[in-house]
Amino acid sequence: MSPADAYDVLVIGGGMAGAAFACALDGSGLRIGLVEASRPDAQQHPSYDERTLALAWGSRRIFDGLGLWPALAAEAEPILRIHISDRGHCGVARLDARDEGVPALGYVIPARALGGVLNARLAGRGDLDWLCPAVFERLETGPERVRCHVTVDGVPRTLHARLVVAADGARSRVREQLGIPALAWDYGQTAIIANVSPERPHAGVAYERFGEDGPLALLPLGGGRCALVLTVAQGDAERVLALPDAAFLALVQTRFGDRLGRLLRVGRRAAHPLGLVKAREHARARVALVGNAAHTLHPIAGQGFNLGLRDVAVLAELVAGAVRRGADPGAPELLAAYADGRRWDQRNTIAFTDALTRVFGNPLAPVRLGRNLGLIAFDLCAPAKHRLARQLMGLSGRLPRLALGLPLAG
Repeated sequence: MSPADAYDVLVIGGGMAGAAFACALDGSGLRIGLVEASRPDAQQHPSYDERTLALAWGSRRIFDGLGLWPALAAEAEPILRIHISDRGHCGVARLDARDEGVPALGYVIPARALGGVLNARLAGRGDLDWLCPAVFERLETGPERVRCHVTVDGVPRTLHARLVVAADGARSRVREQLGIPALAWDYGQTAIIANVSPERPHAGVAYERFGEDGPLALLPLGGGRCALVLTVAQGDAERVLALPDAAFLALVQTRFGDRLGRLLRVGRRAAHPLGLVKAREHARARVALVGNAAHTLHPIAGQGFNLGLRDVAVLAELVAGAVRRGADPGAPELLAAYADGRRWDQRNTIAFTDALTRVFGNPLAPVRLGRNLGLIAFDLCAPAKHRLARQLMGLSGRLPRLALGLPLAG
């Protein structure tokens, strides 16, 4: 085994979760390899496309702990309030940052901006090797190391690592190679994403509006724009994408209403099929799954990336602690602690988003009546609103150091 091919930690996938994990171990003294199919350019990377991300308050604190928030703050638009409604019915629920004693419930940031900041932190680090463009082929686990076969710029290589972190997305080849089963559910829906410009200022309000056609979200962005996530039936996605701008805006206006006045302009549109993926195991034999490799959620309530970032924060804290003790970063007990520590948060968040999708997508009259009465009762119940706000902000349960805004060392 050549020293050039030996790593302490090998991260498969250099998207947002993988790059964040590598950033978290900056200064740890570990030798890290990052295997990624695309070159580290936020303008070209598929994870850093035209999407916007809703960062929970807890995720902002994780970036604080990583020392990255000052670089992100200029691109982040605060979510001051959340407005939840059901089209055609009177039920409304509202959450307000002032009631929670925080400056914002969360933030909205372009994926490209986040990618640029992550890649800038990783660039030039002497303890990190960018292995790209690279293709992960297969792995072999052993008692002390994992052997990973990859093709780097067309050249086959065999890499060795004490810990492999699978951050290679919903169709994780690492997960498949290990034979880890996953629950997969197709919602039969597609998310159409775009930026729109409304007539009235958004005033920092994030809107989640449910209807028989699926949920619609309008999130505050800089420059008076809003990030749109429009859910349509899969069979309608191609037609909706092809609509002229005026017809598309009219469709969105019908489903959203006129709370922000007329919708004046729309940017480039893109489509993303929606489904649920939940790995049955999140760690096995010197391998840990993080982000979409472990769980892919419906974008309702904007929890997917935040859940993955909490995976990163917990695993990084455990690995950093092992380094300080001189222990093995891929030891079975460390990976068991990671899986146990993430189980509650993952289970609750997945159940919450899946239930919202099913309940608010049910057209039966008794269900519609029940959910609208529920929204009204919820809006009048301060303790219930506080509990939901804590969950949406990523502040429920036991929090790792980074989610408290603290660096890993200290």
